[in-house]
Amino acid sequence: MKIRNIDIFSPYIMIFGILLYLALAVVAFNYNINGLEPSSSLTYYTVFYGVTLFLVGIFFAIYIQRYLKIKKSSLSFIKFSKKLKPHISFEKIILSLIIMGILLQIVNIYLVGGIPLFSGYLKAKAITKIWFVSYLIFLPSINILLAKFNRKWYYLLFAVGLLLFAITGYRTTTMAIIFSVFITSYYVLNLKFKYILIFAMLMLIIGVSVGYIAVKAIEWQQWNLNPFELFFYRAGYTLNVLDRVVEMVGATKGSLFYYTLTGFFESMDPRIIIGETVLKYRVSTTSTIFGPALLDFGYLGLGVQMFLLGIYLKLLHTLQKMKKGIYTAFYAIILAHSLIWIETGPTDLVVWAFFVIGLLLILLNYTLDSKSEVKTENGAL
Repeated sequence: MKIRNIDIFSPYIMIFGILLYLALAVVAFNYNINGLEPSSSLTYYTVFYGVTLFLVGIFFAIYIQRYLKIKKSSLSFIKFSKKLKPHISFEKIILSLIIMGILLQIVNIYLVGGIPLFSGYLKAKAITKIWFVSYLIFLPSINILLAKFNRKWYYLLFAVGLLLFAITGYRTTTMAIIFSVFITSYYVLNLKFKYILIFAMLMLIIGVSVGYIAVKAIEWQQWNLNPFELFFYRAGYTLNVLDRVVEMVGATKGSLFYYTLTGFFESMDPRIIIGETVLKYRVSTTSTIFGPALLDFGYLGLGVQMFLLGIYLKLLHTLQKMKKGIYTAFYAIILAHSLIWIETGPTDLVVWAFFVIGLLLILLNYTLDSKSEVKTENGAL
């Protein structure tokens, strides 16, 4: 089978991502990077449990799709845009939003007082309400633009936005931008294997570089690891955090989820709660995609999370294959963040906002099929 006939970014890539993450962690353990110790068997059983429920969710989605059909209608706001003055097109609206997102991020960096990538103190101040709005606008807009109106010079806007968010010093947003655009381009342009490799190498270089520079710039920490040691160390360290989480199941009693939804407005970082609960001192830390649900709701909560994620990604994946356009853009955004969650966990409000939009797309486009078979309509938005 030719690689171009394989859908690399189907929901199953989540399983590959988890296995790859475990492999990186094992390398860190084997080389005892910065004193890391191998994870316990219970941790690996927990990962297996989560992956199994994720697969069950995908298979359940495949099953229920036999009783669903995808509506032919377009999104109402796109219809609305067509009713505007002739010179105001949907493409121009999206372009305006991208420029707005870029300008807001420039304002945010200016107000912070410097380049956060080079200072831990500035980095701590960079995640503001302006940043939140700029990211919420820029990420979907650039993906929609490339999914529906793919012109070469639009990748320049992508590069400018990527640079501005990269210099805030946060790998998550940087990787989400480049990863989502990669996925969007993969589906829109039917990328050849060599371009897939180029994108993958670019992601690796940017991710490692931003992460390393940001860590070295933290004034109150001292790191002696080289960039690639730090890359492997992050995987091993986060899995070690999960080691402790599996021994404290249900300890936070739902507070992580609560502060994920409200903490941005209350100046409370859920990852600090994880650090205080698990490590017993105030530090922002990640616990993999499995950790927060375990701490909040135990193994039942983790199972429900992974099961629903499997259903969600599969339904959205089918939707983007049939309708393309904006659906491809949001699938790319959500899949990119889901893959990033493998390390960071679902503790970002802005990502949940994208998930809500994706859920609305699913609810608005699937309906019961009286003939008990999936009928799909081709045609991009």
